[in-house]
Amino acid sequence: MTSAHNDLTSHPWFFCGIGGSGMLPLALILKGHGAQVAGSDRSRDQGRTPEKFAWLESLGFELHPQDGSGVTGPEQTLVASAAVEDTVPEVVRAKAFGCPRMSRAELLATLFNAAPFGIAIGGTSGKSTVTGMTGWIMTHAGCDPTIMNGAVMKNFASPDAPFASARVGAGPNGGDAFVSEVDESDGSIALYRPKVAVLGNVSLDHKSLEELRQLFGDFLGRADVSAINLDDAETAALAPHAKALVTFGITSENAQIGAIDVVEGPTSLTATLLDRRDGSSHALRLKVPGRHNLYNALAAIAAANAAGVPVAEAVEALASFVGLARRFDIVGTSPSGVTVIDDFGHNPDKVSATLATLKAHPGRVIAFFQPHGYGPLKQMGHELAEVLATKLGPDDVTILCDPVYFGGTVDRSEGSERIVRLIEADGGANGPGAEYVPSREDCASRIVEIARPGDRVVVMGARDDTLTVFAKDLLARL
Repeated sequence: MTSAHNDLTSHPWFFCGIGGSGMLPLALILKGHGAQVAGSDRSRDQGRTPEKFAWLESLGFELHPQDGSGVTGPEQTLVASAAVEDTVPEVVRAKAFGCPRMSRAELLATLFNAAPFGIAIGGTSGKSTVTGMTGWIMTHAGCDPTIMNGAVMKNFASPDAPFASARVGAGPNGGDAFVSEVDESDGSIALYRPKVAVLGNVSLDHKSLEELRQLFGDFLGRADVSAINLDDAETAALAPHAKALVTFGITSENAQIGAIDVVEGPTSLTATLLDRRDGSSHALRLKVPGRHNLYNALAAIAAANAAGVPVAEAVEALASFVGLARRFDIVGTSPSGVTVIDDFGHNPDKVSATLATLKAHPGRVIAFFQPHGYGPLKQMGHELAEVLATKLGPDDVTILCDPVYFGGTVDRSEGSERIVRLIEADGGANGPGAEYVPSREDCASRIVEIARPGDRVVVMGARDDTLTVFAKDLLARL
């Protein structure tokens, strides 16, 4: 084990919000390296997703109520996201003891930079899927990687590991390769020193384009090899920053790794992958649908290839990649022929990709959307309404409930009802039906009431693990 890893395991850790999608995998990786890890979570105190916390306890994590009682002395390092208020009891106690504090991003970058070979996956959307695909290729190729993901990777999930958003490599350094998604939204992408940098796309989400160009350009400049998407104009323009390149794309004929003969199925996709460097072609079969997933696959193949895995081997591995939880995750089809899909779509880009995948095939779409907060809804409401109004047709229906609210001082005067008004205005006569039903339970009853054979019901939203339970219950009622 490297000295950096010894520094990480020589003292106890306390995670504030240990069940969060970004925190849980880090806690698993630290524990996998032999560190002592405890934590607390507001969701656990409120009785949400009890099975997740029971699983963590079964792995030997010590869990405490979020009342400060778990922070017991100055030797602990507190891990808390930048968003955690100074008034939270853990933060107050840690300050009083003089405990060092790290953000999620700082800890991830420290773990990542301590690994012998880091593969960092960047871009505005698709990061989690590309991370899962790259991790699966590296595992399949016998590289024993450590993988850090913001989503549960179904290939690594099992009854013993139902929340597999991380995989811990077993080698002397925790596996030689460390595959991780890296986030530009908080600027933390600047902390990583990757051997391989992957850039899928650059579009407005949290920062201005000027800031994004700077962050992503520097990111490529720090890596030995960069894998970039030539079909994305913003990404392609950053190519000069890279020391060495593996390029991919579908429409660009200059891309080293490309795809032709693309055939989209409702739940799968096939294409012929071209490696223009040696003229070889490979039959690519994906068990995940949608053109965006073809881009994700090309990004993962390019990333693994930049790390030394032959293209043919990467293509073969992806044939058995089964996707991520809550990424176009087909929950099931009712006896009457209504299919329920659970999806993480929560910003205009992601919702657009999901709806495009659904609309590529016949059948009415009932889109249920739970906004992930009043703040984000205010910020992106216009673009979101436009996507829902233009991607869906007059037969389709959109149903919105109130945004997720876990407490706090946010202005709640105007929520989902505004989005419904915007959808009606944007869609006009050719737009979908749009309904605002405040309570989520009532939304379920409304969907059961209107669903017909052949419909696809998609449950969309983020920051709320209970949406998966909602989707499963909905299928049971149908």
